[in-house]
Amino acid sequence: MGLIVVAGALLMCPFGTASANLSVTSQSVVLAEGKPVATIQDAAPGANIPGFGMCSSLANPQVASATAAALGVLTPQPCIPAVAGTWIPAQAVCLADGKPCLTSDAAVMCSYGGKLSIVDAGQKTVIL
Repeated sequence: MGLIVVAGALLMCPFGTASANLSVTSQSVVLAEGKPVATIQDAAPGANIPGFGMCSSLANPQVASATAAALGVLTPQPCIPAVAGTWIPAQAVCLADGKPCLTSDAAVMCSYGGKLSIVDAGQKTVIL
């Protein structure tokens, strides 16, 4: 299944130029290695998922506009994720404060075409 994901986990987007660290805001009761365990609800842009540096997806209106202004030369713009939904698959076996835990095999889609993935769960002890 995967490792339980905690605050500080490393995230990636295929259209971003940098990784990002997950912030856990959905609960603070359940800990793994002293860090709050993430749930599938920790998917809010800004609050949980910061930007990934510069975005190069033409589905991002800012990138499309800048690229058009540059006569078709791809012009990346600051990444502001447009998360579509919660992390999937949901892990109903483990609950943190009544919410399904997030595991390292989960992903969430960005409306600009990228599939955000977890590349480091932030801890190595708790496995489902």
